[in-house]
Amino acid sequence: MIRIEGIAAFVAVVEAGSVSEAARRLRLSKSVVSERLAELEKSLGGMLLHRTTRKLTLTEDGMVFLERAARIVREIEEAAADMAERRGTLSGPIRIAAPVTFGRMHLGPALYPFLAEHPEIELTLDIDDRRVDAASDGYDAIIRNGPIADSRLVAWKLTRSRRLLCASPDYLARQGIPSSLADLNSHRGIFYTNRGVADWRFQTPDGAIVVRAKLALGINNGDMLRDAAIAGLGIALLPAFIAGPAIREGRLAEIDVGHRPEAEFIYMAHPEGRNPSAKLRAIADHLKKSFGDPPYWDPAG
Repeated sequence: MIRIEGIAAFVAVVEAGSVSEAARRLRLSKSVVSERLAELEKSLGGMLLHRTTRKLTLTEDGMVFLERAARIVREIEEAAADMAERRGTLSGPIRIAAPVTFGRMHLGPALYPFLAEHPEIELTLDIDDRRVDAASDGYDAIIRNGPIADSRLVAWKLTRSRRLLCASPDYLARQGIPSSLADLNSHRGIFYTNRGVADWRFQTPDGAIVVRAKLALGINNGDMLRDAAIAGLGIALLPAFIAGPAIREGRLAEIDVGHRPEAEFIYMAHPEGRNPSAKLRAIADHLKKSFGDPPYWDPAG
């Protein structure tokens, strides 16, 4: 007989990429996950995974079985969540990915009181600046600052996200204060590598213009991007939620070049085709209220 526990273990192993990571997410021992996989394969009469010391790969049977298996697991989780909602309770597991700096500075503080109010929600929050694949990596949702180009995702706007061109007073004293977009070409830029050197986009009456300053440093973390600017290495284009405190403290100065960076938003996005659970919708609603619009960290809006 095929047991749902085995199907859930199989889906978790594929999404996690290893038995040990799947065991951590399922809050089980590695041996229990391995036993459930073996039992499932025995029931199906075929191997689902090739196991080596370095990696796991799907067999042909495993690739065929995975799509329906993942759908079964999602539908059972959604059914359980619906039953909980009927009882007026938000409960069950949910996985969300978010960028490091925003997660530390704003997402965590907004979520903690919500989780205290709903103790039956089992939230796994993965804080990582890499661009995760929400569907294949097994996330219920991702939170992102800036555009979401993946057509497989359904995005909900949480709040606006204004970005500020800024540098340290020391850098500006040494290199001069740019007053136009053309001036930026002769300055050193600190870029967020997850978005590339074409990230500096400004609104003009003739449409968006991309400015490419000289590369001083590329970093894939918002905290280090801000700190490099404070250290005087160059000019950075930073979200207000990162740059705000340093500007108020005088460690960074905002630069006005006559045009604003393109408007952006902070989004929560979930995989297309999945019916978002009641708890995911409740989290999104809570975050919207907590952040405000304009957000509390950017009174200038």
